[in-house]
Amino acid sequence: MNIILFEDFATHSSLLPLTYTRPVSDLRIGILKIAEKWEKYLAGKCSFLTQPYLQEKFPFRSDKDNLYINGAVCPNKSLLNKIEGLQTEQSIIHTPSNTLLAFRSGKRFVELRKIPEFVESTEKIPFRSDTTIIKKPTDIFLQNAKEIEVDFKLLTQNRRSEEITDPHTAVYGRENIFVEKGANIKAAIINAENGPVYIGKNAILQEGCLVIGPAAIGENSMVAFGAKIRPNVTLGPVSRVGGEVGNSIFMGYSNKAHDGFLGNSVIGEWCNLGANTNNSNLKNDYKEVKLYDYNLGNIAPTGELFCGTFMGDYTKAGISTMFNTGTVIGVCSNVFGSGFQEKFVPSFSWGGKVEGYESYRFDKAIEVINTTMGRRNLSLSEEDIEILQWVNDKRPEL
Repeated sequence: MNIILFEDFATHSSLLPLTYTRPVSDLRIGILKIAEKWEKYLAGKCSFLTQPYLQEKFPFRSDKDNLYINGAVCPNKSLLNKIEGLQTEQSIIHTPSNTLLAFRSGKRFVELRKIPEFVESTEKIPFRSDTTIIKKPTDIFLQNAKEIEVDFKLLTQNRRSEEITDPHTAVYGRENIFVEKGANIKAAIINAENGPVYIGKNAILQEGCLVIGPAAIGENSMVAFGAKIRPNVTLGPVSRVGGEVGNSIFMGYSNKAHDGFLGNSVIGEWCNLGANTNNSNLKNDYKEVKLYDYNLGNIAPTGELFCGTFMGDYTKAGISTMFNTGTVIGVCSNVFGSGFQEKFVPSFSWGGKVEGYESYRFDKAIEVINTTMGRRNLSLSEEDIEILQWVNDKRPEL
């Protein structure tokens, strides 16, 4: 059966700036990206029905028998059982939230807006079990611990962990720790008593670092010496993280190599947080945190007391940058300077609150990104540049 991950416009825009450069299903939560989870569960390759400007990089493939799955939904065994029983022209509705989870059809959809109309004509199957549905940015860190545990079981089932042989590393809850080949661990403290710890292939845990589960350290990532990784943290692949981090996700290829605190935050790919960058994740008056909502074009309540920073891909923060509770920074910005940054910084911004923001020249931004990626022997593709050009054209004027 052909697997297609679709999304709706409201969910995609509510998850900006993280989804400016990717479909919802390309977000990482737990250990894996949502699309990677489905591919492992269904043993097949997924294609994407996403926003038009993303479609070339994330292609859509249709066949005579298509299984359409909501890209904001994380799989679990009970949902998988329901999906495997789907017949043609049937759909699954999550009844507590009235969310379309999946449907099966031989029809080819080239426009997302036509899906709801079609689904109305299908036979609807209710699904009441608990499942993770990502609808807003805070859902990513709120559901991360649960998804780390689900992914941990999926990735480690019937497999044997590499041994931790370093005599100076202290381990608690060894049965909840899985180490992939090539990982290098020295004089660390790993506590998995209250949740699993996954250490990816060729990952490095440097001397004196502390990792408390649930946590995931991605392939080729590094936890710097003396770092404190608190529970519910995911480091995507090729990330370098130091200082103190809790309840946060790095999508991948991003650095926070020095001291400073980051909490209840989601950081995109190819980001860099300079030395002593800190964020607040709790207001001094203990009131609900408000966050910029791209659908509303304004600040809106989150319903959360703990809420930190959400940063789009390719953004950088200078040394000693300070982010307030509920800060949103768009794609490809460079922020720096004294004082707390604005709670919303649009994509392609350059500067700081005190110094003032100006537009980041597109050609200069692309040059800096390629220089950064070049250190990993990578570069932007033509599709990547076209996506960034679209984002640049759509950003508000400063």
